[in-house]
Amino acid sequence: MTLTVPTTYKALTEATAIALAKTVYTFDHAAQLTCREIGDGNLNYVFQIEDTETGKRIIIKQALPYAKIIGESWPLTLKRATIEANVLRKHGEFVPSLVPAVYATDEELAITVMEDLSHLEIVREGLINGQNFPRLSKDIGEYLALTLFHTSDYGLHPFEKKRLAAEFSNPELCKITEDLIFTDPFFDIDTNDYEPQLQSAAEAIWSDRKLQLEVAKLKKSFLTESEALLHGDLHTGSVFASQTETKVIDPEFGFYGPIGFDVGLFLANLIFQSITREGENRQVIVDDIGKTWEVFASSFGELWNKQSVESFRATEGYLEYVLGKVLTDATGFAGCELIRRTIGLAHVKDLDSIEDTEKRTSFKKQALETGRALILQGQQTASIDDLLEILEEARK
Repeated sequence: MTLTVPTTYKALTEATAIALAKTVYTFDHAAQLTCREIGDGNLNYVFQIEDTETGKRIIIKQALPYAKIIGESWPLTLKRATIEANVLRKHGEFVPSLVPAVYATDEELAITVMEDLSHLEIVREGLINGQNFPRLSKDIGEYLALTLFHTSDYGLHPFEKKRLAAEFSNPELCKITEDLIFTDPFFDIDTNDYEPQLQSAAEAIWSDRKLQLEVAKLKKSFLTESEALLHGDLHTGSVFASQTETKVIDPEFGFYGPIGFDVGLFLANLIFQSITREGENRQVIVDDIGKTWEVFASSFGELWNKQSVESFRATEGYLEYVLGKVLTDATGFAGCELIRRTIGLAHVKDLDSIEDTEKRTSFKKQALETGRALILQGQQTASIDDLLEILEEARK
């Protein structure tokens, strides 16, 4: 596979990032700027630029034409930088306090200049360290409801919705999602990555024909249902937060897809914490899972009743049907995320950072069993309590 990189594209260095910052942001012309590369993801460089006198900071994010986790043998489109910036801007129309401000973009250089969020903490890191974020479930529930409703046929004229669906076509990154979430973990594929202790558990998944049928249905939904403009990769590593603030970042996988996908991925990444925690600390996470859904459903329903352009909006039972489908979809998608983050290519630190081999293996087996149960029982999930009951049963 080859990828055509724009002739003007050049990877930034710390020096060139500083020079760029002076041209696109309102630093004083005499400001003394420092720069450090802080990215720890798989796809991008992230430079933090700081005025040493005032402490003012910005972020310059540049997409790489390949995946760092693999190298240049896995080329990636640079268009994802433009999609990411445009998703932030579009979602920012509805939840300006929940996404970083975008100051400038350059499509040829695959660069986005945005608000610095270093005063906040990556939620995954905080949760692993035992912290809790009291606003997280409410803020993410509202983020999901507002962004997904306002970019759907329920909130948009069909011409505008279809225009946006075309604008946010993201086939290259969608193919990554298709492979890594819906295909590879369910077959004996070389890119899968897991400890020898999980061999039998992995083989059980690969041989489970009933499970594969349900995953095939979920993959079909992902491929064909263009319901709303998704974040596309909404996990706890894509959220910054504090005790009083929440910001969602990194929507470079954004595209038009099924509403339940964003919901399911976020719930799945909370479920990892419900697996590794005990006692009251675990109950906080379980409560967050329930509240995220409840806030989403309540906020979505309020938008539906007040702002929906759907002709059948007042038809008895239709809103309940729509929300019911979102929940069953989300339950299945969450199960796929649990399995792929355990035996697939890209893992989560919630599990991998556990040093005790026996404990880590036990938690990973529980994650696989929980994922399997969510997928197989997803269509019978009538309420968030049903989903939480599946989590409890998988711990026994």
